Amino acid sequence: MVDQGAPPPDPGARLDLFKTLGDNTRYAIFLELARAAKPLTTAEIADTIDLHPNTVRPHLERMRDAGLIDVEVGGRGEIGRPQHRYSLAADAPSLGLEPPVMPVLARMVLSMAERLGAGPDDAEAVGATEGRSRALAYRASPSTLEAIVSDLDLLGFDPVVSDADDDPDAALIAFANCPFGDLATAHPDLVCSLHRGLVAGFVDEMGDAEARSFCTVADRTPCRVTVGAASR
Repeated sequence: MVDQGAPPPDPGARLDLFKTLGDNTRYAIFLELARAAKPLTTAEIADTIDLHPNTVRPHLERMRDAGLIDVEVGGRGEIGRPQHRYSLAADAPSLGLEPPVMPVLARMVLSMAERLGAGPDDAEAVGATEGRSRALAYRASPSTLEAIVSDLDLLGFDPVVSDADDDPDAALIAFANCPFGDLATAHPDLVCSLHRGLVAGFVDEMGDAEARSFCTVADRTPCRVTVGAASR
């Protein structure tokens, strides 16, 4: 039933949102906030998109004026200024990205898993099931490597591909970003096992390759996976 008392959507306001995101810098900020598991400071945002904080601030103000982001003020930042932390507004357009509520749900699910005694093996099994399911959409891809890189990019891992030094028949996929953010640091056994299972399940479903190694936040090397041709 339609709520007759609800005001109709304002097309002008919606247009202003998308005009605001038409700027490359503001769009980059929007992406970082969509991926973040917690509100970010100006300095943190500036660091992730490689700009000076003074360059980022006016963009943040423009985005707040357009209703795209919320700001919370607390504590003290540099030279005694109040510290501002930014997050996506609850009614910001999703653009197909992760809704702001998802980090909250992820934290609750991880807490529940720990209370129920779930371990890394359980997490890896769950991840593998999801990975196999996701691989079905890529059955027509030219190669498993192209498919897994495309899916990891879609999920926000910003994959970077290079040759594997110790395996000429394999490719090394490094993760320039972790969309799980602080969750991976707080719950490495569960979160990294989920990711490991996700990749392994995906590659296994494709049928012609295998995940040969997987480095997580617990390793000294950056988070990455080596993918090569399946053993015969």
